Amino acid sequence: MVLNVFLAILVLSIIVIVHEFGHFIIAKANGITVVEFSIGFGPKLIHFRKGETEYCIKALPFGGACTMLGDEFLEMSVIQSEEDDDEELTDEEKEAKKRKLAIENGYDMEKSFASKSVWARIAVIAAGPVFNFLLAFVCAVVIVGSLGYDPCDIDVVKDNSPATEAGLQEGDVITKVNGHKVTFYRDFYFYRAYNADKTLNITFTRDGEKITTTVTPQHIKQQKYQVGIMMNENCLISSVTKDSPAEKAGLKANDVIKAVDGTAMKNSSNVTEAITSSGGKKVVFTVTRDGKNVDVTVEPKKVEVESYDTGFVVYGDRVKTSPIGTLKYSVEEVGYSVKTVIQSLGMLFTGKIGFDSLLGPVGTVSTMSEIVEESKADGAFYVFLNLMNLAALISANLGVMNLLPIPALDGGRLVFLIIEALRGKPVKREHEGIVNFIGMILLVILMIVVLLKDIMALF
Repeated sequence: MVLNVFLAILVLSIIVIVHEFGHFIIAKANGITVVEFSIGFGPKLIHFRKGETEYCIKALPFGGACTMLGDEFLEMSVIQSEEDDDEELTDEEKEAKKRKLAIENGYDMEKSFASKSVWARIAVIAAGPVFNFLLAFVCAVVIVGSLGYDPCDIDVVKDNSPATEAGLQEGDVITKVNGHKVTFYRDFYFYRAYNADKTLNITFTRDGEKITTTVTPQHIKQQKYQVGIMMNENCLISSVTKDSPAEKAGLKANDVIKAVDGTAMKNSSNVTEAITSSGGKKVVFTVTRDGKNVDVTVEPKKVEVESYDTGFVVYGDRVKTSPIGTLKYSVEEVGYSVKTVIQSLGMLFTGKIGFDSLLGPVGTVSTMSEIVEESKADGAFYVFLNLMNLAALISANLGVMNLLPIPALDGGRLVFLIIEALRGKPVKREHEGIVNFIGMILLVILMIVVLLKDIMALF
């Protein structure tokens, strides 16, 4: 378990290092002095100076910073003094004091962030997210190169179903649904998850021919047995419904279902079928938790369920591809991750997905640790590939989040720099400072709430 957590933290640290290195290398390329390059927050554990930069590893292994000379948002105390807060001083006098202090401490203000052109500063700030996308691409190349990509192949077509009426057959490859491009089977399932009742205008290929058809999902109202869990395809429990049979029995988020009544579970569909076929009788879930197998007895509850059945199933088996295909589908993988993050944020704000879906650092590490544990049975190579997949997803997520116009993050700072580029002069520091301060407070509050949610989910 400790090793799993260490690997998870290591992956997150690498993602942060790449992000901050993007800022660092572009700052250096533009002749900007980097005062501190740090990984983590809080007290310094390890630190050393090389040239004009101090390199640090800090106690809390989440986040990092690339602090540049003269960056008003990340101003170092080394060039500040108590007198700087004297409200009687003009902006010019304050700036002169900063320059004097900087010179006294061996810094050249001509190499400060603020002294560079607005386009140079934009490049420095944008470099962090861009490097995250590059990291996601590298990880995707490793995954696709090793395993191939997962096209949306139809694996099962039920008899006398909407799919057979539409003329779909096993082996057809879906390429578009309701105008949305489908590259991977995940594209289709993500769309269906939040548009289950919609008629599907599907474009697919069969024997090299492009065909379009329409599938009208069948509205089904039936009695089913449920226990109150949400799972991913690998049987990892992502959430447990409050006051559900699962919660009362002791199933927890991040448990991995290995068997039901002694029968091995290969995917979430197997688990659903086992619960449904129980007839309401008690079933024994064998789950892995903290590296150990735990048996939990659950009595499924009969509920009335509404669903919209298309009559076909896609499993997303991976297919090997050429080197050119590897590059192509790796780009598509990054695009999919970016698109998914943006769509998920939209669903969060519209209420289609709940706040419980958010994961903070603790929740992310916990989930990654469980996935590592689950992968061990397949060997070290698959542990490595799963970590690469998680790194790609998280890195792309970080890239997107840092490009959003959120005050105190890279995207918020880019907004002010773009405004400066358009109007030919910067926004007043006081105004930018107020906006960034408010944004930082709200961001800290959100982080605390998510952190507490993550910690509570562990117990």
